[in-house]
Amino acid sequence: MIETSNDLPVSGLQDLSNESRMIVAPWSRLIRGIGLGQYVIDFDPAIAGHVRTTFDQLSGKLGGAQPYADFCRQLAEFTLLVADPAHAVNQAEILRSVGPLLDAARAEPNPYFRAMAGSLVMDTFAKLGVDRSLLVDGTLDFPAEVLAVLDEIAPDGIADENRGRHGDYERLSASSTVFLAIGQLGLRERLVTPERNHVVEGLDLLENIPAPYFRGRAGSMFLSVVTLLGYDEYIFDGDRDYMRETLEYMARADEIGIFPAFPQAIPTEWKKAYPLLTMLNAIAMSGRAEYLRTPVDWLAEARTLLDAVPWEDRVHMSQYYVTALHNLGRLGDELPDLDSYMDEVVAVLDLVDPGANFFPSGIAYPYIVELAMLTGRMHLIPAAALERMADALGDLDHGIDRANNAFPVSYVLNVLGEIGRPDLIFQPRERYDGRSAIAWVIDNISEAGEEERLRLYMIPHALLSYALRMRGSEARETELFENFRFGLAAR
Repeated sequence: MIETSNDLPVSGLQDLSNESRMIVAPWSRLIRGIGLGQYVIDFDPAIAGHVRTTFDQLSGKLGGAQPYADFCRQLAEFTLLVADPAHAVNQAEILRSVGPLLDAARAEPNPYFRAMAGSLVMDTFAKLGVDRSLLVDGTLDFPAEVLAVLDEIAPDGIADENRGRHGDYERLSASSTVFLAIGQLGLRERLVTPERNHVVEGLDLLENIPAPYFRGRAGSMFLSVVTLLGYDEYIFDGDRDYMRETLEYMARADEIGIFPAFPQAIPTEWKKAYPLLTMLNAIAMSGRAEYLRTPVDWLAEARTLLDAVPWEDRVHMSQYYVTALHNLGRLGDELPDLDSYMDEVVAVLDLVDPGANFFPSGIAYPYIVELAMLTGRMHLIPAAALERMADALGDLDHGIDRANNAFPVSYVLNVLGEIGRPDLIFQPRERYDGRSAIAWVIDNISEAGEEERLRLYMIPHALLSYALRMRGSEARETELFENFRFGLAAR
């Protein structure tokens, strides 16, 4: 559990890791699998038992129909094996586990998810301090395998209501995950060689994403990863300025007129603000304040857009907004009274029904709770709200959003672990006739997960993150993150 304080300066956040400052909010972690295991704690046998039991239940329900879920189960078990201080794991035992684990990652037929699986293996090895020679030796080069998978990800491969608006969105998102994982292993030089510059190839994908919303959202993380890896010269100092190009494209959103579709009505201002806030964090990563006015005053634009969005919808972006401002060194300027702002955020708990739909209502509570945690203001969250959030999972199964219910389930599962209340999701509850909330959810998954399809992967991600968090409260960031500095935040 994150330690919180009620006496923080109004202009500051908690003492967050660089990873949590770059990889903001559950969207990147649970949907893109990037940055799992944030907010480390000591190993807890009870939580480890819940993770194992839940994976067992999920495996029994799916019956092997979803290889990605099976892979996550194996990776979680590997993580718990290595992280458990009561188990004196030896190199031979780890070695016996690695082969089956890599085979499980390779077994995923979808290249996007196969790239994500491989990235999770590398990221986990780096965070657990497992010898990378188990992935790279004279006969095995697993990072090269994963990097090569990116070439298999075709444009517009996401079969949803936004097909035609994505372009290379999925490949660019996967590139962020793969590049970061390779960097975590200390192999960043693999990305730029005389034979091939993968960084520039990734940057060139930006112009192949037609919707400004998706270009900004995927681009912000990719630009941040490239900066973290120390390759920002390719963003700014070559023949093209990819940051400028992306921001100028986003500024033309109304003219371009390609906006994303959502199951529920969402204001146009929301669709413009969300990618902007993620790009603000990319600017913070770059340390180049001049881009805050390229080609418009983006902080003023953010204020205008957010003011036009009702709080019930705006609250989803509050965590991005506060963290980006913090990283830019502008939190005190833009939100001088953070206490009052947080009062408005928390007031949304009384405005939305978390069981009404998967989006936007279903994920509102987790965003509010996590921002309260990050700002040291958990005292603002009533205990009744946490109970309501856990019990609302039983209201989501209306038959119309079944394929998307993994969104709120995974978000709730994740945040309850972060605030030290896993009992609300893992322990029996009256609302679920004596079953736990997560057991009820799994019991109500369609046969072999046919209706939910791959969307279920977010629940295994949340469980895997539980396992990876337990690598010890004294665990340090990897060298890649530890050596990074947010230059604008120090002004």
